[in-house]
Amino acid sequence: MWLMAALVLVGSVWVVTLRNLFRAALSLGLVLLGVAGLFILVGAEFLAFVQILIYVGAILTLVVFAVMLTAKVQGPEAPPPRGQQWPAAAVAGALFSLFATATQWIVRSAPAPQDPVSLQQLGQALTTTLLLPFEVISLVLVAALVGAVAVAAILPPEESS
Repeated sequence: MWLMAALVLVGSVWVVTLRNLFRAALSLGLVLLGVAGLFILVGAEFLAFVQILIYVGAILTLVVFAVMLTAKVQGPEAPPPRGQQWPAAAVAGALFSLFATATQWIVRSAPAPQDPVSLQQLGQALTTTLLLPFEVISLVLVAALVGAVAVAAILPPEESS
């Protein structure tokens, strides 16, 4: 478990520190796969399957396509001045500790566990009552991809010097 947690932690640090956006997106894939591994280790195989199928298979693919389609649109970025990363890291750490302490009551007052839902019941719910939300989400993802293509087509290409 500690190896998976370290994988997620290192990958998440790479996501926010790498300057190459494509490599940061691939690091996000590493993080998502690590989270799926953590789900497997705690006995939530279905959540691991959904994590890989939806987040790694669909969302990450969309992010990588968007990065690849808009990479030529972006101009070269000037690196941020030295020392500006530390205040952002301090704010992120303070927010994390604030949210962690503010949500401790949720863990302490968790309701008693109910009967587990079988995979057959879950599959029935996914193909009946939850079908419309999944279709709406897929349409939103397709619209985002079409929007990225449209932005890449509308903006003029940068001139090489």
